[in-house]
Amino acid sequence: MAPATDVPSSLMRALLLAAAVAAAPLVQASTAVAQTAQATADFTAPAQTFGRVSYDARSLMINGKRLVIWSSEMHPFRLPSPELWRDVLQKMKASGFNTVAFYFDWGYHSPKQGVYDFTGIRDLDLLLKMSEEEGLYVIVRPGPYANAELTRGGFPGWLVNQRAPSRTDSPEYLAAADEWMTQINGIIARHQINGDGKGNQGSVILYQIENELALTTPAHRRYMDHLYAKARADGINVPIFHNDQGRNGYWAPETSPVDKVVHGPVDLYAFDGYPGGTCTVGGQVTRGAAAPDWGFYGPGGAKGGASASPSTPGFMAEIGGGWFDYWGSNGGYECNARQRGERFQRVFYGVNLANGITLQSIYVGFGGTSWGWLAAPVVFTSYDYGAAISEAREIRPKAEEMKQLAGLLESVPDLAGMIPAGPVEISSPNIQVYHNRSPETDARFLLVTHKPSNGQTNDDFTVTASLPDGRYVVPMTLNGFDAKWLVAGVDLAGQRLVYSTSEVQAVLPSARQPVVLIHGRKDEPGQTMLRFASAPTVTVLEGQVRSAFDAAAGDLKLDYAHQGLARVKISGGGRPDLLLLIGEEKEAARFWRQGDVLVRGPALLRHARIDRGQLLLTGDTREATPLELWSSQAVRSVRWNGATVATRTTASGGLEARSALPGPADFALPVLTNWRAAPGSPEAKPDFDDRDWQAIDNRAYASNTLRPDGQPNMLMDAYGFHEGDVWYRGRFEGGPNAETIELFYGAGGAGMLQLFLDGELVGQDELPTGMPRPITTGMARFTLPAAARTPGPHVLSVMVRNNGHNWNLDANDFHKEARGLVSASVGPRSGPGFSAPVAWKIQGRQGGEDFTDTVRGVANNGGLFGERNGWHLPQFDDTGWSAATVGQPLQAGVTWYRTGFDLNVPQGQDASIALAFGDIDKPRSDTAYRVLIFVNGWHMGQFIANVGPQRVFTLPEGILNARGHNSIALAVSTDGAPGNVLEDVRLITQRNVRGGVQTTTEGGRR
Repeated sequence: MAPATDVPSSLMRALLLAAAVAAAPLVQASTAVAQTAQATADFTAPAQTFGRVSYDARSLMINGKRLVIWSSEMHPFRLPSPELWRDVLQKMKASGFNTVAFYFDWGYHSPKQGVYDFTGIRDLDLLLKMSEEEGLYVIVRPGPYANAELTRGGFPGWLVNQRAPSRTDSPEYLAAADEWMTQINGIIARHQINGDGKGNQGSVILYQIENELALTTPAHRRYMDHLYAKARADGINVPIFHNDQGRNGYWAPETSPVDKVVHGPVDLYAFDGYPGGTCTVGGQVTRGAAAPDWGFYGPGGAKGGASASPSTPGFMAEIGGGWFDYWGSNGGYECNARQRGERFQRVFYGVNLANGITLQSIYVGFGGTSWGWLAAPVVFTSYDYGAAISEAREIRPKAEEMKQLAGLLESVPDLAGMIPAGPVEISSPNIQVYHNRSPETDARFLLVTHKPSNGQTNDDFTVTASLPDGRYVVPMTLNGFDAKWLVAGVDLAGQRLVYSTSEVQAVLPSARQPVVLIHGRKDEPGQTMLRFASAPTVTVLEGQVRSAFDAAAGDLKLDYAHQGLARVKISGGGRPDLLLLIGEEKEAARFWRQGDVLVRGPALLRHARIDRGQLLLTGDTREATPLELWSSQAVRSVRWNGATVATRTTASGGLEARSALPGPADFALPVLTNWRAAPGSPEAKPDFDDRDWQAIDNRAYASNTLRPDGQPNMLMDAYGFHEGDVWYRGRFEGGPNAETIELFYGAGGAGMLQLFLDGELVGQDELPTGMPRPITTGMARFTLPAAARTPGPHVLSVMVRNNGHNWNLDANDFHKEARGLVSASVGPRSGPGFSAPVAWKIQGRQGGEDFTDTVRGVANNGGLFGERNGWHLPQFDDTGWSAATVGQPLQAGVTWYRTGFDLNVPQGQDASIALAFGDIDKPRSDTAYRVLIFVNGWHMGQFIANVGPQRVFTLPEGILNARGHNSIALAVSTDGAPGNVLEDVRLITQRNVRGGVQTTTEGGRR
């Protein structure tokens, strides 16, 4: 141990603080007391049992064992590469989550009423099997309504034409919903943890009956009753819940005695919440409100969160793990990642745990891509969400903090089912403490935050508490926006932890040498107290740690600052030997716990398995990385991703690799050249053959958008077109009244309309952007050119870019708002006169609900001429197209570009590659154009240059062929004005690791 003169200032601070506490009287005059719990939970309520799943007011139980359900959500439909589902699931498991939550999208599987597809990218049997194989419990959220920032909130396109009100007990709607529930429940039932009675079994533990239904009329109660009965009839045998939109006390179990709750046919009450600050212009983060108390320490009542159902455990079906971004924003997802990132997670998720919310599902852990036409108007293509795992499947720094929180839950199972423990004393008015205990073991958990929890001060203070091993004055430090768990009175790996102001991250029991990893913020002081029968031997193997033993109490006190990684070996004292690792936060984040193995070094540890003395490790490295490990079992040899690793024994009792694990090799990306181009708006030409197009008629009108009396039904949905672009053509006789045209249209977020007269662009109209809730319909008014008044036939051609149908969050049929043209009127500029009659047609029946590309499915089938004729597909022959260059002048309308490129990502590496447009540091361009992006035939996004903010589009492997040829097609829409041309288009590498999951398919193979 170093002499006192060599003690770093941070350690000296820790020692001085500890000395001041030791010199103080045992009971200090405190200026504050702990948070006071309310009587909002009924701990006397009997447990409810559903096969292997049960619960009471404290927690969920699996096979009778209490668990904190620590869940992270992903959406399989936002990653159209099933092999990469496993990659995300492994990253969630490695980050400490024990559960994964899935929304399912009804419309993704049903292009037409009565038609369902669960193959390929829609194979939910495969998804649920993968989840079980990766050791994750599953929460399913099958709808019928999802929301999830999906077009129509997850309803299928054909449902828009149903006049019956959705999300009610309307027989017509229920019949449609039952179609879906029969299909999806049949799959879910096979994967339940209780089995399906037919020999099938999986890991589904909870089932969501509906999502955020905030209307509670008798019609809605009957609807919910129907869904519950349908689920049970279809063999669902796990607990059923509904996710309350906020904290309203809607759809609580019948057992709830709370005044003003709305009872429903559910077993568990669950709610959601997205507290926190916002991202502002320039990507600045504001912290916003303090973490709310939605459980033990809250106000109680129907609107108090978990208190709406006193006899069931606190359950947050969604707690914000980020937030979605919108067309024309200035923030971006990196800002969202920081806002609900490090420290936010410790404070908000920690306060939830302290409030007894023992079921938490992070929305989302991985967001992915709203590829094709999946997106609702409120979002653009990327659904990165600022999540712990980025759209490019990169593990963000915030995921490291999540892993440390999860490590605490795994290492100290007493945390599951804790209840309020009573007041403690605090020496600072700036601090609040939540004090809980386990009724079974009396283990204590004290969550320490600022008061309010968004406070930014730096405080040294003490917490005085009667703990299981005595009454102690515990010195602590809290700098800025943060929260810390103080764990006391627990047994870990044969040791008795009296308390620690460092947080427990991993416990590795071992017959030879148990290992405990604890951590804290860099340079902040820490103190750990252990109980022994006699004085143990303390050997500091690395770092600066001071120890003192109180023989009367049997307490060994360790004082230190969190710097790098300290290693302390403790022997004797009546207990097994212990290796205590004390790391600063970022150093501790380098550790991964998988089963019987603790590993330090790699960017990701996916699996660890011991087979007859051989330790088989798989994972990722971002660079050449040292490897160190400890195991509960004897290990004779080590393999990393199949390769033998030469090791040696360390002074810490583990093994280390004699040389670093190799990192990924660099590789070059090709420059996109040899473009070919063709005009893509033949529908605008007056001589275009539209004989097979559908005549606009007076068929039934199901939309809730008002239209002028006497107008036919012009809506695109009425004719079977629900996704993407739609073309109309109208014929009229020229005359003096043909001076102006008014086109009322619906087009979703950042939607657009182009009008042509006799093949010449009259004008373009764009819906306004830059709002979290965009305007989704508009009136386009144009002055017609003089040619319109020339006697004889004329042709109007109109293209509407539909960027998604509204969601139906408020159960008001908002998803039925008009898309396409609503009305059209050609008439005089002013004064008396009659409108010129126009005979309208809408594009032919090809596409819409009757598309042929069933492999890519609903989301990939839009209405452009090039899409309907396969110009986006890899096998299309473009040799007849003209050679082109990016940046060349473009005609008004759509111009298609195509080229090919080869990739050669080294074997054994996982690279995320993206397509970038122009200056990626700018949220939007000075030039105006739009691009639909097709890679190997897959529609992977829409770039709107003058709207933004997205300029980089992730292309997942499986869609992209990482080791072979790829095709790219761009459908560029512009008004033809000078300068409104395609900017630089290039490939970029977003991440590159050595490792990854094995993928066997190639881009464009489907």
